[in-house]
Order: sequence, then C-alpha cells, then structure tokens
Amino acid sequence: MRFIAALLALLILPWLPARALESAAQESPRARVTLVADRLAVAPGEAFQLALRLRLAPRWHSYWRHAGDAGAPTEIALTLPEGSQAGAIAWPAPQAIPFGPLMSFGYYGEVVLPIRITPPTGLRAGDVFSITAQATWLVCDDVCIPEEGSFQLDLPVAAVAQPNPALTPLFEAAAAALPRPSPWQASASIQGDALRLRLTGPGLGRESLKDALFIPSTPALLDHPAPQRLTQGADWLELTLKRAERPEAHRQLEGVLLLTDQGGRRLGYDISSPLLPGVALLPLWQALVFALIGGVILNLMPCVFPVLAMKAMALARLGGAARAAVRLEAAAYTAGAVVSFTALAGLLLALRGAGMALGWGFQFTSPVFVLAIAWLMLAVGLNLSGVFALGGPIGAGGHIAARGGLLGSFATGALAVLVASPCTAPFMAAAIGAALVMPAPATFAVFAALGLGLAAPTLILALAPGLARKLPRPGPWMEKLRRIMAWPMYGAGLWLVSVLWAQSGWLGVALALAGGLGLALGAWMLGKAQRDGRRGAQLGAVLGALALLIALPFGLTAAPPPPAAAETAESWNPARVEALRAQGKGVFLNVTAAWCITCQVNERIALRRDAVEVAMAARGIVYLKADWTRGDPAITALLRAHGREGVPLYLFWPPGGGEAVILPEVLTEAMVLRQIGVP
Repeated sequence: MRFIAALLALLILPWLPARALESAAQESPRARVTLVADRLAVAPGEAFQLALRLRLAPRWHSYWRHAGDAGAPTEIALTLPEGSQAGAIAWPAPQAIPFGPLMSFGYYGEVVLPIRITPPTGLRAGDVFSITAQATWLVCDDVCIPEEGSFQLDLPVAAVAQPNPALTPLFEAAAAALPRPSPWQASASIQGDALRLRLTGPGLGRESLKDALFIPSTPALLDHPAPQRLTQGADWLELTLKRAERPEAHRQLEGVLLLTDQGGRRLGYDISSPLLPGVALLPLWQALVFALIGGVILNLMPCVFPVLAMKAMALARLGGAARAAVRLEAAAYTAGAVVSFTALAGLLLALRGAGMALGWGFQFTSPVFVLAIAWLMLAVGLNLSGVFALGGPIGAGGHIAARGGLLGSFATGALAVLVASPCTAPFMAAAIGAALVMPAPATFAVFAALGLGLAAPTLILALAPGLARKLPRPGPWMEKLRRIMAWPMYGAGLWLVSVLWAQSGWLGVALALAGGLGLALGAWMLGKAQRDGRRGAQLGAVLGALALLIALPFGLTAAPPPPAAAETAESWNPARVEALRAQGKGVFLNVTAAWCITCQVNERIALRRDAVEVAMAARGIVYLKADWTRGDPAITALLRAHGREGVPLYLFWPPGGGEAVILPEVLTEAMVLRQIGVP
C-alpha cells in the first residue's frame, strides 16, 4: 500500500496547485510574509531549504541579525517532526539604513531568510512532513510596527526528493545574496578611539574597488553612523572605523564587508579577525627603525653563532687589505644579507597570497628544509676542515687569503640570513608583524632594513678601515682558525638533526645520518680528486652526492611526528585558556618551536627553573605550551592575533582576570618571577 501511495504522490506532484508552493500568507499594508520550501517533496535524511519570505511595501524595511542603533531582527521558531534538525537563519548581506543620527542594518523590498532542514531518516514514502513556524518581524518607515504570524507547510515524503521549480530562482537569488567567505588576509587593531581593519590580497586596489563599508555583527563595538575612511594600495585596503562611545570588550572582529566594484556591483564578504586590544600597527618609519635595531641584535642571538665561523674567516682576510678591498668585501656581505632578507619576504608574501598560513621562520616548519640545512652545515664544516675545497686545490697561507672574494662574502651574508630565520630578536618581532600587513613595497623595505642591521658590524668595519688594518695579517695561523671554526658548523648540524627528531621521529634522524654519511664520502672523494687533479672524478663525486641527497628527503613529507615525550607543560588550545580564565586562574602560555634556539635558551634559563615552577604553582598559574614546530595553522593565527609573525611568544593572563601581557622575546628568571608577582 505504501508503494502505491508513493507512486500516487509522484504522479500528483506535478499537478499540485500553485498555492501549495507556499504557506498561507500573513498580510498587512506593510508586508506580505509566507513560508516557502525548495522541495515539492522531501526524502528521508536529505536536507532541504526552508525560508521565511518577506515582501515589503515601498519605503518599509526589516532588520538584519544585528539591527544596529535601533530595530530588532526577525525571529523564527519552528516545530518539526521528531528527529528533524534545523540550522540557523542564513542572513543575506544587509545594507546600511541611516535615520537621523542613527544607523540601522537591514533590508528593503523582498527578503528571503533560508534555514537548512534535515528530515529524520526514519520517514517513509507516503508520509507527510509537517512544518509549523511562529515568526515575528519588525517593519519600519517613519514609524516602527512589530508584526507576527503563524505558518503551516505540509510536504509529502517520497523516496526521491522533488525540487520546486517555481521557487528555484528565488532560492538561487537568496544563495547569491549571502556573504561570501573572505579570500583575503584580515587583521584588526584598536588605536585609541579608532579601529583599523586591514585586508591584504589581490583585487583590493583602486582599479578594482570603488567603495567599502564594514557592518559589524556585534553591538557596542563601533559608532555605526560615523564615516568609515577607506585607504587603498595595489593589493590592500584599510578601513578606519570609529569605536563606540562606551565599547564593550571584544576579542574578535566579526561582520560583513560590503565592497562595491568600479561597475557598481556590491558584494558582501564574511570577515572574522582577532581584535588586538591596545596593539597598534607600527608606522613605516618606526618599523624600519625597529627592523634595523633588531637586525643588529640578531648578531648576538644563538642561531647566528654558526655563521660566526665564516665571519671570522672573512674578517681575517681583511687584515692588512687596502681600503677599497675592505669596502668591497663589506658591501658584498651586506648585499647578500639584504637580498636574502628581501627574497624571504617575497616568498612569504607569495605563499600567504596563495592562502597559506605562514609566519616568520616558516621554512623551518618543513622537515625537508631542516634536513637540507643540516646537510649544508655539515658541508660547510667539512670545507672548513679541509676535506675539500671550492674553486681550486687545497692550500694554506696565501692560498687561503686569495680564496673567498666578493662571491664568497655575498654567500656568507645569504647564509647568515638563512640560519638566523629561526630566531626573533627584540624589536624584530614588532617590525615583522607590522611589515606583513603593510603594502608590498613597505614590507620589502622593512626586511631590507633587517638585512642592513644584520650586516651593520661589517659595514662599520668597512667605514672605519683603521680597525681592519689592526687585524692580524693573513698567514698560516688562519689554517688553524679555519679548522677550529668548523666545529660550530658540526654543532649546528647536530642541533638540526634534533629538530628533525621532533618533527619526523626516527625516520628523519635516519635519513639525516644516511645523507650525512653519503655527503661526507662525496666530500672526501672530491677532495682527493682535487688533490690528484682528476677532474672527471671530481664531477662524479659531486653528482653522486647530489643524487643521494635529492633522493632521500621524499619520505619525510608524509612522516608522522614522533610520540610526544613526557612534558610538564599542558598543551595549548583556545578552549582550555577560556576555561581557566573563567575559573579565575592565571595562565602562562609559551609559544615555541623545536627549531627556535631562542625559545630553547629561554626555557633553560628562565622557564624551567625551580623558583619559577614553584611560584606558578603557589599562585595557581597554569603553564601551557603551544608547539609550532610543524607549522600548526591554529598557532599561526594565535601569533597574528597578538601582533607576531614568529616564535617565541610569551603571554601571561594574570589570576582574577585581565588581558594578556606580552613578555619580551629574551627572558630571564627574574623577569618571569617579577611578571607573575614575585617581589
């Protein structure tokens, strides 16, 4: 019998009268409201769209989910068969509706408010899916009148859902009116009584867009009628918004951005960005100064120590050299540092423009990159140990002084940048955080200033040639210095192998050791061939080592992380932080990575001290750790939410409430104790 009922339903559906496509209407001189569905018949367990359809009289308007300074949103209460599921209202992008000194957000004309409905799977063909809706809406012109209605819609159940062709265009138009996901990187910061919303990405320049308007989805955040000042660059836009007179505490900026293109078409985009309370983006001049200072300090950071070997050799070669030679060497080294920093900025901007969530030091989140740099450190160490030479036979004394040259100085500057990227020096974090939300030319300028700061000591030496002439003259002693300086390179290689263990476990270590063995064998064969003058053997050794090094890393990309070691710190997640703060507990968050030497040093000398651990326990402060070793996008978002683009980042929420305090990048035990309240 049910089969016959279902068959009859399918035969009758095409002949249903037009009135069955909508519920009975609730009508007034101001609005005609009905309940509609995009199906003539529904299928068990298959979702469909239900909607409240409001057709408003001219000049009358209804309201969005956040009505603005006045008004109230439409509300719908559904009664569905048991086991059904209903989603939230999908609100179309609103428009701003000014009225005197107030600003509201809503709709004119026809408005469709869709809701996704999922029937239970237990329905059977021939049943009736009955929907009852109680709705209230507010319509306004010079006066505001609340209205309400009760609606009934009965949809037959069939084995296969039947679309409602008469209303398909209506639902397609409703879907097109919904805000789209934003394809751009967004950042928001509070600066006094202003709030700045910046978007970065293609299609935001003056040649593409004519106007922009941001509509917040939360109250007590903005002064709604205040003008919104728009500034644009080639690939970015910024809106300066006025904060509400008595703003509430908000941690997230959410709303709809209405963009009008040069042809007059307006589209809405959902915007969601952490709101940085009290954190202002640096102006360009200040970012440049901070970058220059941070680059100078970077010379003192632990991650740059291995490059000091090459710097020492370069300085030794300058002893007794002519003023012009000193300046050329320094200029080449500076060029290497500046070009490498700007190239890194270009790569970072390109990858972020492609939608990847990346920050400073992002390349060290890749096990393949870490493996390659570990082998590079080994190769440099073997070269300094005299196993092989670059560009000619191995010699001593004058031969050593003759080697290097401008290309060698340039390469030394480039390598300094490469191994410095896991570190963040004081002043540097704020400069990079500001640079990466600036227009591209400003970003490149800030990164170039970092390179200039890193090379500053060598530049000072070039501008004061009397200092260079006081250096010991080149001689046999340089061979001994060179061999001693190989050991920092070997140490750097071993440290990177430990990073591989944190990223890829035993597989990463095995590949590093196997490749290192092959590289050492190839370097020894190359050195022997160089001493014997056999060019064919030299080429064979190089090609063999390269083939091995290229083949080995492919297994790393899919390697799972190793089992987590015993750790006293609890792993970070946003919900845990909120729960602890709701309990009134203090929270100390350490955002770190295995490849960040500054992070590891801070943990040893400041965070893993008995006095610090005892003080935290006594004050009920929970210590959390966010590990960015493998480039977790959630941690990337956390960094950006606090104006940072790389690790380390230390946040402290005091017991009893209050906003997070950002600690410096370089910590001491006394500094941490003082911050958590120990006199």
